[in-house]
Amino acid sequence: MELGYSNWKTFDDGIQKEYLITNGLGSFCSSTIIGANIRKYHGLLNASLEHPIKRYLLLSKIDETLKIEGEEYKLFSNQFIEKIDDGYLQLRRFNSYPIPKFIYGVKDVIISKELAMEYEKNTVAVVYKINTGSKKVKMTFTPYINFRNHHDVSKKGSFKYNQSYERRALKLIEKSTGLNLKIISNCIYEANEEWSLPMFYENENYRGLESIDFHFIPGIFYYEMEPHKKYTITFLATIEDSAEYTAEEIIENEKKRRIELIDRAGYTNRFLNNLVLASDSFIVRRSSTKTKTIIAGYPWFTDWGRDTMIAFTGLTLTTKRFDDAKNILLTFIKYIKYGIIPNMFPDENTPPLYNTADGSLWFFYAVYKYLKYTNDLKTIKDEIYPHLEDMIKHHVKGTINNIYMDDDGLLSAGDEGTQLTWMDVKVGDWVVTPRHGKAVEINALWYNALKIMEEISNRLGYDGSEYGKLAEKAKKSFVEKFWNDKGKYLYDVIQDKKPVDMIRPNQILAVSLPFSILDREKEKLIVEKVHEELYTPFGLRSLSKRHKEYIGKYGGDVLKRDGAYHQGTVWAWLIGPFVEAYVKVNNYSKESKLSAKYMLEEFYYHMKDACISNISEIFDGDKPHYPRGCVAQAWSVGEVLRTYVEVVLNFK
Repeated sequence: MELGYSNWKTFDDGIQKEYLITNGLGSFCSSTIIGANIRKYHGLLNASLEHPIKRYLLLSKIDETLKIEGEEYKLFSNQFIEKIDDGYLQLRRFNSYPIPKFIYGVKDVIISKELAMEYEKNTVAVVYKINTGSKKVKMTFTPYINFRNHHDVSKKGSFKYNQSYERRALKLIEKSTGLNLKIISNCIYEANEEWSLPMFYENENYRGLESIDFHFIPGIFYYEMEPHKKYTITFLATIEDSAEYTAEEIIENEKKRRIELIDRAGYTNRFLNNLVLASDSFIVRRSSTKTKTIIAGYPWFTDWGRDTMIAFTGLTLTTKRFDDAKNILLTFIKYIKYGIIPNMFPDENTPPLYNTADGSLWFFYAVYKYLKYTNDLKTIKDEIYPHLEDMIKHHVKGTINNIYMDDDGLLSAGDEGTQLTWMDVKVGDWVVTPRHGKAVEINALWYNALKIMEEISNRLGYDGSEYGKLAEKAKKSFVEKFWNDKGKYLYDVIQDKKPVDMIRPNQILAVSLPFSILDREKEKLIVEKVHEELYTPFGLRSLSKRHKEYIGKYGGDVLKRDGAYHQGTVWAWLIGPFVEAYVKVNNYSKESKLSAKYMLEEFYYHMKDACISNISEIFDGDKPHYPRGCVAQAWSVGEVLRTYVEVVLNFK
């Protein structure tokens, strides 16, 4: 996606648009397109030391200054406590395809800059190409170094580096850990140690978090150039023991790799190709299992079980990354405990958390989709099916977190102090959205898991009738317990045998999932109600605007943000189930598919905002629905891509 000068007329315009580069390990490079870091997570090298976790900011940025006939021009932008640097005024173009490229113009000097990370290496490359024009020019480059967990900020003097310079390589060794950061460049280097001004992070301030950061400046790089010539200036920053490729080679290799991803997926639609490249950001290798997993979102999430299974089809199957898909399923199988897949791998090297009632049920859905796309019955039979059997048994007899099948065939989960559904916020002892008991989407998923087991068992030559019987029992009770005949929609949860009457989007899954648990008339009424009360151009509200607990704006400190997270905030991933359900109840008509296309393509225009060529996690419930949360979210991208391919293009 290409943007021009009119997209950043002011500093505030420019900081609304970000870019993201990843390396397949959970490491990333990210900032605003004007180069101003407005998040503590922004930096050229956020390296995952135990991929995909333990991410440390090492190289924050490189500020470039151009000097022509004694006059200096900043190409960089910053927001300090004392001042704002306005280098964005020299930026002429930004293009995200196939890798981020920036074009600067100063008088008759044209400068291009390209960024890329080496795939599966903690290495970032920056390549400048300069047409000098009619005058001699000099460029100086100021590196901003840090050493901290990417969730933190640094104080002045809070870390120390020993530096040395030889053979065009600046070597920085962090004193307390011995971590080695190398910056290799064809520039001349001059050491001049100092600390940056206090950098102000606008986004962290909005989120009620620490917003002042300091960076270490070890010295400057510079390069002098003659008139009417072309020059290439390169930087390569790495914590690897050795650099196998030059900065230019990394740039070209990454361009080639990303174009190959598009070619393999096989779409000619520009929107889909952007989604295919966005998908690549989230598929990473986990060092503990030596297999693939999915990062839930950038810049702060790690791999979550629920998010992985929801995003799975869009990110891996519609993109034809079938080996990665298989790897991901096998990753989570290794960690199944008491019939439950992990909900989260913490951002430290600690055991997984199993606080989920739906992650394991989404796993059945992911396996079902994998089989539909690949017909890989051998893997299902040899490596997956026995675990599916065991998971069902644990759910029927009861397992951890008070998850069990009740006498009516429905699943009940949790208690007043737990949060086990995707609406999982808990602040201290405050359960913001209490959904213990029998949640509507949990039981729609449970029914589908049983039907999936029935179908797979039969395909493998086993007797699946017992699963079919359990499914029919659950279906009968589901209609009896969840249907609100007065309102013509589904209750959100059954607690202590009493229905909770709140209009939430969870009911849409009872319509969208592969196996229908309701008759078509009820499905249509649900879609109409959800469309009327919850639909927005960027997904579904998590609570009806008419409810007294509705909160229309997501922001402020942790308490305020968590209080709004599932109380009206729009979730982009829910556009997938909604579009699926909408087309289904309209009998897959040509007209309904055209409407679905328009609904999904709203996100094409969003991809020119927030994180360029990616999709945000959430949006304000109130208009104009500002993007919030993670700037790049796996299930947002995955569900938009999946439904476009499966519903609009009719591939299933």
